[in-house]
Amino acid sequence: MAEVSSEKSIVLDTKGLRALAHPVRVQLLGLLRLHGPATATQLADRLGLNSGATSYHLRQLAAAGFVAEDAERGNARERWWRSVHELTRFNAEDLAEREPEAALAYLQSVHGAYTLRTQQALNGLQTLPRPWRDTFDMSDTALRLTPAEAREMRGEIWSVIDRYRRAEGGEEPEGAELVWVNVHVLPHVEIAEQGADN
Repeated sequence: MAEVSSEKSIVLDTKGLRALAHPVRVQLLGLLRLHGPATATQLADRLGLNSGATSYHLRQLAAAGFVAEDAERGNARERWWRSVHELTRFNAEDLAEREPEAALAYLQSVHGAYTLRTQQALNGLQTLPRPWRDTFDMSDTALRLTPAEAREMRGEIWSVIDRYRRAEGGEEPEGAELVWVNVHVLPHVEIAEQGADN
């Protein structure tokens, strides 16, 4: 089971990493965190899957401690599921060395979810009200940093994000809507040209 670091977040261990090394499970967990409790059928409709496959993946998530049955909803015929935590934390340095294949599969699943979300935003961008279109940003920049500087920068970015995170149930200002912020700190990997040593 994944290690619980607080009531709101969970730190991946080997079992949790393997459970999330599947794109459907990453998407299911994201939907439950974003929209709240749901049935396998409701989640299957959102993802374009059949409810049998969705139920299977929900059981795998439950076995790893990510989701649980919502006892306040449903009946004998209908099971509702809820996310147990708001955040998943991944200690890449330690766990990726022990479980390189599962770590890569997990990160590829997360990247796939980000890519899908980005495409959905692009598809609907022109229909958004002008003030929201003006907030849109998709940019990159290359910096020459040491590993220590990259970690420090990443921490500073998250400090800024945390300033805007509202407590659950906290009052939101008028006009507040859901905004996704994806943060990537990607060390550049040189790819040797094929045949360079010929």
